[in-house]
Amino acid sequence: MADLDAMALVLDEYEDALTFDVDAAARQAAAIEDAAGATELGWRARLLRADVIERRGELAAAARTLSEILDWATLHECRRVVARTHRILARLYRAMGDLAANLDHMLQCVTALDDTTPVSGRIACVIKLADAYAETGSMPAARERYEQAVALAQANGSTRRLLMALNNYAYAEYDCGEPELSRAVLARLRSAGGTLDFSTLDTVARVESLLGEHRAAETAAREALRAYDTGSADEADALADLLLTLAFVQRRAGDRTAAQGSLDKVRELCAERSLVLVGVQARLEQAELHADGGDFERAYHALRDFQDAQERLRSAQRDAQARNRQALFEVAEARRQAEWFREQAYRDPLTGLRNRRYVDEHLPPLLRRAAAEGSPVTVAMLDLDHFKRINDTLSHEAGDRVLVAVAGLLAGFHPGVRDAAGFAARLGGEEFLLVVTGVGVAEAAFRLDELRQAVGGHPWRPVTGELPVTVSVGVSATVTEITQVALLARADAALYQAKHDGRDRLCLDPDVSVPQRRRVRDLI
Repeated sequence: MADLDAMALVLDEYEDALTFDVDAAARQAAAIEDAAGATELGWRARLLRADVIERRGELAAAARTLSEILDWATLHECRRVVARTHRILARLYRAMGDLAANLDHMLQCVTALDDTTPVSGRIACVIKLADAYAETGSMPAARERYEQAVALAQANGSTRRLLMALNNYAYAEYDCGEPELSRAVLARLRSAGGTLDFSTLDTVARVESLLGEHRAAETAAREALRAYDTGSADEADALADLLLTLAFVQRRAGDRTAAQGSLDKVRELCAERSLVLVGVQARLEQAELHADGGDFERAYHALRDFQDAQERLRSAQRDAQARNRQALFEVAEARRQAEWFREQAYRDPLTGLRNRRYVDEHLPPLLRRAAAEGSPVTVAMLDLDHFKRINDTLSHEAGDRVLVAVAGLLAGFHPGVRDAAGFAARLGGEEFLLVVTGVGVAEAAFRLDELRQAVGGHPWRPVTGELPVTVSVGVSATVTEITQVALLARADAALYQAKHDGRDRLCLDPDVSVPQRRRVRDLI
């Protein structure tokens, strides 16, 4: 599996499939991840492994891996991986019964979609968003998204996704108590072409039964069973679900003997395969069947049996949800702690400003992006004048208080716009760095000189007594690509000139050309 194109194709197929052999997928994902390493392909393979883990019901382990993948994809702006990660997280929270979180992640999934996600995948995401809206009772929003998915599928000739959209749409209408609307969607589904799978036929059967079309309902229910028998699906509860639908339509058609026979098969399958949820639903259907036959005593006992089983199921689900939520909380807490420690590694412990490590890791890519966009970056080296005198005359505690106060002034510096790319850092001792983006060098220089004056005009007497606190500033800027070392060296040379010229002033790198150059010098 050394060929990257072949590996990408394997991942494409898994990502486009609704169901697959999880064991085979796990093996192939591990092989691709080993071969591809820390590339986008490698992270997609890791995401497939997380998908497998979630499908196996190991929700906490899946959440931990998905969080790491989402961090990487967000940092590297890999929208395809971001979208798919949110889609799997949505499924994970849905499995826990958290429909609000399911909807939130599907919204983030669809927001992240772009042309890097294949069309089929984009349509599937829109369908799942519609499902999430429907399950939270927002049918108007769900209908809008189902129609969007239908239009996308038709425009791109994707019959498979068209059938999926219409099937889910029809079931959503059925589930919210709108059988007439569901039938209208089913009519569109039939005219769409293609072969209806057992899941779609099961929906058809239930809708037709609710609308009193008993012959059509039983025909659809039996077609669903034949489609299941001839297909490759091996879902543990699918056959029992289909037989339960057959019992439902037979009962509503008045054929109670046939309905009881179908229901007996359901209960045998539930006992054989430990199908708890379908078993609970079968108990309710049994109560309905007894009631329809006028045997109200047996109906009462069957209903009590259903209620007891339902409560046991709910209790087990609550316990499982509590365990999963605790595990997810621990994952989230560990992630928050890791993020906190990572953030602290980029902070100066005394002032709270960014530190040299942060500068070395973040300034080079910032300069590259700015050069590619043709936007200016201004850097200012700031050094407190005669700072040693404060430490020697007063105390190191007083010196620390001065550093913290100056850091506060630097942290509040904004050159007219709040640009997240800029930052303030303490390089060591009494030396600071300001990186300014979003404005030209002339505007930045004016604002930096105002900052210089603010430092000198700060009420220092309670801290330093008669000793003044001033700062010298050296400024350089670039709109073309330059190394961090070269740019900071130019700013440092300007700082040296400011010190040489008498301190408490701002000097501009002579290699920087700005229209307001004379005006800047006049002001400073």
